[in-house]
Amino acid sequence: MIGAIAGDIIGSVYEWDNVKTTEFPLLSDNIFFTDDTVLTIATADCLLNKKDFAHTYRQYFMRYPGKGYGGSFTKWAESGSGLPYNSWGNGSAMRVSPIGFAFDDIELVLETAEKSAIVTHSHPEGIKGAKSVAAAVFLARQGKDKDEIKDYIENEFEYDLEESIESIKKWYSFDVSCQGSVPQAIRAFYESEDFEDAIRKAISIGGDSDTIACITGGIAEAFYKVIPENIKIAVFNTLDEDMKKMTFKFYQHFIRDIKI
Repeated sequence: MIGAIAGDIIGSVYEWDNVKTTEFPLLSDNIFFTDDTVLTIATADCLLNKKDFAHTYRQYFMRYPGKGYGGSFTKWAESGSGLPYNSWGNGSAMRVSPIGFAFDDIELVLETAEKSAIVTHSHPEGIKGAKSVAAAVFLARQGKDKDEIKDYIENEFEYDLEESIESIKKWYSFDVSCQGSVPQAIRAFYESEDFEDAIRKAISIGGDSDTIACITGGIAEAFYKVIPENIKIAVFNTLDEDMKKMTFKFYQHFIRDIKI
């Protein structure tokens, strides 16, 4: 979960100022958290306290306004409507990583990921994006190797994960869809050497950098189980007290094998 948040805050300054290289300042003075972090922590809150996804996402939206929420999500949150809006956007995938950490059964992971997505992202691609990321986090945490994770995602969700990051960078532009960002984020993890390298590769793709890095970061944390201290310090210096408390509680309850 901290891995996802780290990807968001590191990528925050590159979303509208894309870089196509892994050689960039990792932790600038201008980093900040966005809706990716807000809703990731909201998902953790739901799991920890058995809360309703839709109600909790609205609560966090109101508590943390102006954090870069998508237009459709904003209308949904402000309307109070219980109806999803058939989105295929990557918002369902960016917030789902805690689910991959919370359960020890893949079917429960997939079922809960779908529940978290469907309150807003009821389009099949929105649901698929959330389930694939949660599954990748789960498999990484269970000790599966990268090829096993890649094979599962390709076979179960029919994402094409063959294209290299260097090749993707040549043509990739801003794409907020699950189908146009989740496979790229998973590929960045697949090619990575460690946690930091995963984040750098994700951001180097360009496009929706904070969200791609958020997705990659959750998987990379589950796989490597080590996040550099300077990155963890930056994360906790960026979050407010309520967010820190929720994060610590989630780790104490669900992720005791990773030190924070």
